[in-house]
Amino acid sequence: MGDAYDLDEIYRRHGPAVLRRARQLLGSDADAEEALQDVFASLATRPAQFEGRSAMTTFLHSATTHLCLRRLRDGRRRAELLRAQVGPNGSGGGPATDGERRAILRQLIARMPEELAAPALHHYLDEMTHEEIAEQMGCSRRQVGNLLERAVELCRRQERAS
Repeated sequence: MGDAYDLDEIYRRHGPAVLRRARQLLGSDADAEEALQDVFASLATRPAQFEGRSAMTTFLHSATTHLCLRRLRDGRRRAELLRAQVGPNGSGGGPATDGERRAILRQLIARMPEELAAPALHHYLDEMTHEEIAEQMGCSRRQVGNLLERAVELCRRQERAS
C-alpha cells in the first residue's frame, strides 16, 4: 500500500463511505469532511497501521468510528452538537425528532468508555445486530450483549446523578 497512487485509489474508492460514516456520527458536513481528511492523512503518514488483517473497508470504518468517538468526547464539541441539533432550549417537551434523538445518543455515547461506546454506537446508531457487532469487534455475541447492558446501566446511573 506504500505509494501515493494506491492511496489515491483507496481515497477514491472508500472516501465517500468514510465521509458518510463521519457525517452520521458527527452530524455536521464540515466536521465530517475534516474527519475524512484526518483519516486519510493518518493513513498517508502511517501506512503500516493498516496491517491487512481485515478488508480496507473494515479498517477505514473502524478508524473513522474511533476518530469520531474521540472528537465527540470533547465536551465543547458535545455542547456544539446539542445546540446545533436540539437548540438552546431543548425540544420544548414535544416528541423528539430523529435529529434530537441522534444528538442525545451522540452525547450519551461520548461520555462512555470506548469499550462500551463502540458497541452502543453500532447497535443504537448503526442499528447493527449483536452478531454483526460481534463480527465487527472480533468478539462473541454474548460479549456484545454484556457490553450493551453495561452501557445502558451506565446511562441510567448518569441520568440519576444529574
